[in-house]
Order: sequence, then structure tokens, then C-alpha cells
Amino acid sequence: MYAVAINGSPRKGGNTELLLNEVLEQLKDSGWETELVKVGGTAIRGCIACNQCFEDNDNTCSLKDDNFNEVYAKMVRADAMILGSPTYFSAVSSDLKALIERAGYVAYANNHTFSGKIGAAVVAARRGGATHVYDTINHMFQMSRMILPCSTYWNMGYGLNKGEVSEDEEGLANMRHLGKAIDWLGKIIQPHVASYPRD
Repeated sequence: MYAVAINGSPRKGGNTELLLNEVLEQLKDSGWETELVKVGGTAIRGCIACNQCFEDNDNTCSLKDDNFNEVYAKMVRADAMILGSPTYFSAVSSDLKALIERAGYVAYANNHTFSGKIGAAVVAARRGGATHVYDTINHMFQMSRMILPCSTYWNMGYGLNKGEVSEDEEGLANMRHLGKAIDWLGKIIQPHVASYPRD
């Protein structure tokens, strides 16, 4: 099975990346193929509501001037996707928001492509606003007919400066448990994903 973690932070080696890697390590240890993809700082454009994805019906976005379609193809391939974001003014980063807008819409336009896939949100925060970020990511998963695993708490880690989240032992423990929960869920549902209802 394949899991892709998508990092909405523009900061290389930052707290969001550390949290996502904590989840991926558990999945790697359980035999999953894993990949970390960075969209933060890549200037992915938001949806322009052209509706061309409904016309083309080829599981791509008509906007070709950024790396969206490359990232989206990995989401289509994935059995599990973990979307991570720092908390910027109590919201997801702009690049991750753009990805969510377009990926959710293209998947919807193509017979609910994400149906039955596993989705998990991961949030890095200094102090407040993380719940809104968590909800924003999960709303896309829920609207896309995906399955959300639970963990020991909301999937959040706390720290300001680069690497400080590594001192949040409760947050890291939650990420490790999340990886185990994704593995457990994936092995149960994998044989049945193709039969997940799409209408």
C-alpha cells in the first residue's frame, strides 16, 4: 500500500514536516510505500471555477502552469493521504488551501475519485487556531467520501521555531499512533475499496 504525506509548509525541515515524518515512519515500519511531497512555497494556484474538469473528465485540472496535476496524481494513486499544514492566522497555508480546492473539485468531477481512501489531517501550531486548520482539511476528506482514522487526540503538534515540535512528546506520540491507526485501517478496508459506494 502507498501513503502520501503532503506538506503545506514552505519551511524546509519545519515542524509540519517533522510531524508528517513521524506518521510516515510508522507506516514504513509496517511495510507501506511512503512519500513526502512539499506543496508549501510552490505557488499552487487556487481553483478558478472554470468547470473544465467536468468537461474533460480525465482526472486532471485544466490549469497546467503549476505542479498541481503532479501532486494530484499521487493523491489518486494513494491508499492513504496525510495532509499537513502549519497554522497561519488560524487557517491552513495558502498553498495547501489551493490544493484542497482543486483536488476536491477534480475528484468530485471524476466520479468521486477519492471515495474509500484514507485521509488524515496533521497540524503544527504555535498556540491557537489549530482546530480550524484541522477542520478545514477534514472537511475536504468528508466531502470526498473518504475514511478518517482516529488517534489519541486531535492530530496537532506545538512549537514555534523550527524543530520545537520535537519537544511536544504528546503530539509526537499522537502522530505515531495515527500511523499505526492508518496501517490498521488500510489493511482492513483495502480489499473492499473498489466496492465503496459512489452514488
